[in-house]
Amino acid sequence: MIRHVETLMRANPVIGQLLRFAISGGISTLIYIAVYIPLTTWVWPGPRAVYAVPFAFVVAVTAGFFLHSRWSFKGHGTRESGGRQQAKFVVVQGFGLALNGAFTWSITALLGMPPWVALIPVVTITPIATFALNRQWVFGGEAAHG
Repeated sequence: MIRHVETLMRANPVIGQLLRFAISGGISTLIYIAVYIPLTTWVWPGPRAVYAVPFAFVVAVTAGFFLHSRWSFKGHGTRESGGRQQAKFVVVQGFGLALNGAFTWSITALLGMPPWVALIPVVTITPIATFALNRQWVFGGEAAHG
């Protein structure tokens, strides 16, 4: 089974990249949840759950940047110097933060549902959108040389 996965990953680098992204994203997601749930339970419950989003997001994104740049997208595209790539990453993550905030606010404040329900689109839709943007814009471009 493992050999089959390795062969598949070598034959199609995007599949390998997607698997690495999923593992890194899974770790980042667990970090997000570990910060979000206590905050929405004891600090900002119910319709105020949206206030927990930036805190959970910053912690998860910090870990995510290192995981994605050093593993998920390692060897893909170029690595820009001077902070430009980090700035692009921050823009993409800002978009992800806005999505998470919109999902959380809509689900908790508008629909009156419990804060954990907002995790459903947060852990499914946002990662797909940020994967596409990271792959094409942040870590995309010509393959890195030597």
